[in-house]
Amino acid sequence: MNNYSGFGRIILTVVMAMCLRIAPWPGFLTNINPDWILLVLIYWAIAVPERVGIFHAWTIGLLTDVLTGRVFGQYALAYSLIIYVCLLLHKRLRQFPLPQQGLFIFFCLLFTQILLFWLNSIQHPTQPHASFWLPIVTGTLFWPPIYTALRRVRLSRRTQ
Repeated sequence: MNNYSGFGRIILTVVMAMCLRIAPWPGFLTNINPDWILLVLIYWAIAVPERVGIFHAWTIGLLTDVLTGRVFGQYALAYSLIIYVCLLLHKRLRQFPLPQQGLFIFFCLLFTQILLFWLNSIQHPTQPHASFWLPIVTGTLFWPPIYTALRRVRLSRRTQ
Protein backbone atom coordinates (compact mmCIF):
# COMPACT_ATOMS: atom_id res chain seq x y z
CA MET A 1 0.00 0.00 0.00
CA ASN A 2 1.41 3.40 -0.91
CA ASN A 3 2.01 6.37 1.37
CA TYR A 4 -0.87 8.41 -0.03
CA SER A 5 -3.57 6.02 1.17
CA GLY A 6 -2.56 6.57 4.81
CA PHE A 7 -2.74 10.34 4.42
CA GLY A 8 -6.02 9.90 2.52
CA ARG A 9 -7.50 8.17 5.56
CA ILE A 10 -6.39 11.05 7.75
CA ILE A 11 -8.03 13.57 5.41
CA LEU A 12 -11.19 11.46 5.24
CA THR A 13 -11.51 11.36 9.03
CA VAL A 14 -10.96 15.13 9.25
CA VAL A 15 -13.65 15.70 6.61
CA MET A 16 -16.02 13.45 8.55
CA ALA A 17 -15.24 15.44 11.72
CA MET A 18 -15.99 18.66 9.83
CA CYS A 19 -19.34 17.22 8.77
CA LEU A 20 -20.13 16.38 12.40
CA ARG A 21 -19.11 19.91 13.38
CA ILE A 22 -21.61 21.60 11.05
CA ALA A 23 -24.35 18.98 11.17
CA PRO A 24 -27.73 20.43 12.18
CA TRP A 25 -28.21 19.13 15.72
CA PRO A 26 -31.50 19.38 17.61
CA GLY A 27 -31.75 22.28 20.09
CA PHE A 28 -30.10 20.95 23.24
CA LEU A 29 -27.48 18.90 21.35
CA THR A 30 -26.11 22.04 19.71
CA ASN A 31 -24.66 23.16 23.04
CA ILE A 32 -22.97 19.83 23.78
CA ASN A 33 -21.43 19.32 20.33
CA PRO A 34 -17.71 18.77 21.03
CA ASP A 35 -14.90 19.96 18.79
CA TRP A 36 -14.73 16.81 16.68
CA ILE A 37 -12.08 18.28 14.41
CA LEU A 38 -9.68 18.99 17.26
CA LEU A 39 -10.22 15.51 18.71
CA VAL A 40 -9.37 13.92 15.36
CA LEU A 41 -6.32 16.16 14.92
CA ILE A 42 -5.09 15.30 18.41
CA TYR A 43 -5.40 11.59 17.71
CA TRP A 44 -3.47 11.79 14.45
CA ALA A 45 -0.79 14.07 15.94
CA ILE A 46 -0.21 11.54 18.72
CA ALA A 47 -0.47 8.43 16.54
CA VAL A 48 1.50 9.57 13.48
CA PRO A 49 3.33 12.82 14.33
CA GLU A 50 5.40 12.55 11.15
CA ARG A 51 2.22 12.94 9.07
CA VAL A 52 0.18 15.51 11.02
CA GLY A 53 1.88 18.63 12.23
CA ILE A 54 1.41 22.27 13.04
CA PHE A 55 1.01 23.27 9.39
CA HIS A 56 -1.82 20.77 8.98
CA ALA A 57 -3.47 22.00 12.19
CA TRP A 58 -3.17 25.62 11.01
CA THR A 59 -4.64 24.82 7.59
CA ILE A 60 -7.50 22.75 9.01
CA GLY A 61 -8.08 25.49 11.58
CA LEU A 62 -8.45 28.07 8.80
CA LEU A 63 -10.92 25.78 7.04
CA THR A 64 -12.81 25.39 10.32
CA ASP A 65 -12.93 29.18 10.70
CA VAL A 66 -14.53 29.44 7.27
CA LEU A 67 -16.80 26.48 7.95
CA THR A 68 -18.13 27.84 11.23
CA GLY A 69 -18.18 31.54 10.31
CA ARG A 70 -15.80 32.57 13.09
CA VAL A 71 -13.23 35.33 12.85
CA PHE A 72 -10.53 34.14 10.47
CA GLY A 73 -7.62 32.59 12.37
CA GLN A 74 -9.23 31.72 15.71
CA TYR A 75 -9.39 27.98 15.20
CA ALA A 76 -6.10 28.06 13.30
CA LEU A 77 -4.36 29.56 16.31
CA ALA A 78 -6.04 27.24 18.82
CA TYR A 79 -5.47 24.08 16.78
CA SER A 80 -1.84 24.85 16.02
CA LEU A 81 -1.06 25.55 19.70
CA ILE A 82 -2.73 22.32 20.85
CA ILE A 83 -1.06 20.23 18.16
CA TYR A 84 2.30 21.78 19.06
CA VAL A 85 1.86 20.52 22.64
CA CYS A 86 0.72 17.11 21.35
CA LEU A 87 3.80 16.83 19.17
CA LEU A 88 6.04 17.72 22.10
CA LEU A 89 4.40 15.08 24.30
CA HIS A 90 3.38 12.42 21.78
CA LYS A 91 5.78 9.76 23.08
CA ARG A 92 4.48 10.17 26.62
CA LEU A 93 0.86 10.42 25.57
CA ARG A 94 1.06 7.13 23.69
CA GLN A 95 2.03 5.41 26.92
CA PHE A 96 -0.85 6.83 28.95
CA PRO A 97 -3.97 4.70 29.49
CA LEU A 98 -7.19 6.15 28.07
CA PRO A 99 -8.34 7.75 31.36
CA GLN A 100 -5.07 9.69 31.62
CA GLN A 101 -5.30 10.65 27.96
CA GLY A 102 -8.84 11.80 28.70
CA LEU A 103 -7.48 14.18 31.32
CA PHE A 104 -5.04 15.58 28.76
CA ILE A 105 -7.91 15.92 26.26
CA PHE A 106 -9.96 17.75 28.89
CA PHE A 107 -7.23 20.35 29.34
CA CYS A 108 -6.71 20.69 25.58
CA LEU A 109 -10.42 21.30 25.03
CA LEU A 110 -10.53 23.66 28.02
CA PHE A 111 -7.61 25.70 26.68
CA THR A 112 -9.22 25.88 23.25
CA GLN A 113 -12.57 26.93 24.70
CA ILE A 114 -10.96 29.61 26.89
CA LEU A 115 -8.90 30.94 23.99
CA LEU A 116 -11.91 31.11 21.65
CA PHE A 117 -14.05 32.69 24.37
CA TRP A 118 -11.38 35.28 25.09
CA LEU A 119 -10.93 36.12 21.40
CA ASN A 120 -14.69 36.48 20.97
CA SER A 121 -15.07 38.58 24.11
CA ILE A 122 -12.62 41.13 22.71
CA GLN A 123 -15.25 42.04 20.11
CA HIS A 124 -18.40 41.25 22.08
CA PRO A 125 -17.84 41.24 25.86
CA THR A 126 -19.91 38.50 27.50
CA GLN A 127 -19.89 36.33 30.59
CA PRO A 128 -19.39 32.57 30.30
CA HIS A 129 -22.46 30.48 31.08
CA ALA A 130 -23.09 26.81 31.80
CA SER A 131 -22.93 25.81 28.13
CA PHE A 132 -19.25 26.85 28.16
CA TRP A 133 -18.39 23.54 29.89
CA LEU A 134 -20.64 21.18 27.92
CA PRO A 135 -18.47 20.74 24.77
CA ILE A 136 -15.42 20.21 26.98
CA VAL A 137 -17.10 17.48 29.02
CA THR A 138 -18.67 15.73 26.02
CA GLY A 139 -15.40 15.90 24.08
CA THR A 140 -13.61 14.27 27.00
CA LEU A 141 -16.28 11.58 27.25
CA PHE A 142 -16.14 10.92 23.49
CA TRP A 143 -12.34 10.54 23.49
CA PRO A 144 -12.26 6.75 24.19
CA PRO A 145 -14.65 5.85 21.31
CA ILE A 146 -12.92 8.30 18.96
CA TYR A 147 -9.53 6.91 19.92
CA THR A 148 -10.74 3.34 19.37
CA ALA A 149 -12.39 4.10 16.02
CA LEU A 150 -9.43 6.03 14.64
CA ARG A 151 -7.00 3.40 15.87
CA ARG A 152 -8.97 0.80 13.91
CA VAL A 153 -8.85 3.03 10.84
CA ARG A 154 -5.09 3.49 11.23
CA LEU A 155 -4.34 -0.17 11.85
CA SER A 156 -6.68 -1.48 9.14
CA ARG A 157 -4.32 -0.28 6.43
CA ARG A 158 -1.58 -2.54 7.77
CA THR A 159 -3.66 -5.67 7.25
CA GLN A 160 -4.57 -4.94 3.63
